Amino acid sequence: MYRVFESLDALVTVVEEARGVPMTSNCVVSRGDVLDLLDDVREALPGELDDAQDVLDRRDELVDDAIQEAEQTRTSAKQDSEELLARARDEAQRLVADARAEAEQTVAQARHEAERAVADGRAQYAELTDRARAEAERLAQAGRAAHDRYVLDGQHEQARLVSQSEVVQAAHAEAARVVDAGNAESERLRRECDGYVDAKLAEFEDTLSKALGTVSRGRSQLWRGGAQNGVPASASVRGGTGTGMDLID
Repeated sequence: MYRVFESLDALVTVVEEARGVPMTSNCVVSRGDVLDLLDDVREALPGELDDAQDVLDRRDELVDDAIQEAEQTRTSAKQDSEELLARARDEAQRLVADARAEAEQTVAQARHEAERAVADGRAQYAELTDRARAEAERLAQAGRAAHDRYVLDGQHEQARLVSQSEVVQAAHAEAARVVDAGNAESERLRRECDGYVDAKLAEFEDTLSKALGTVSRGRSQLWRGGAQNGVPASASVRGGTGTGMDLID
């Protein structure tokens, strides 16, 4: 087809450059050049026309091939999309399973930590109570022993002074002083014992409050984790009060 266009362009150029006939619109051209160009056009046209006819003859075939290829492409795309969707669904299920397993593990760890904290609190309570009771008993026994000793010393001093007639009144006064001193010392020891027991009980109260705070925070985290997984917080621990005292009871 390019050859045809080239020949036609050359023919136009020959006509345009031809020498004109005076007083007319005619021109004088070279017959041989024009015939050669026309021969080139004649030779080039059949091949191009045949090619064009071939394209027309294969039009339906090309359209059918294009339709089949489009159908194959659509089918392949549909299969790929279904496969990708299935993979995405499997991946989502796996992620959900992993998240559920991790949540269950976290809840179990929190429950174990709460139980351990409660057990430690009970052990500390028992230990501090036993120590406070033993210390109180020791101080009470020491106070009673000192009281008895002071009273006995006063009685002995009173008897010794009474046996001396010239210092009877002084003996009575000294005996009374010794007895009063024994009573005062006994009262002081009793107050010290009460103060020691109160201090120990205050330490135990502080330790127990911290343990209960740890238990309460653990249970709060457990409830929040249950609510995020679609489980009501009230169902995570049956009968829970939120203070931690139900775990200790």
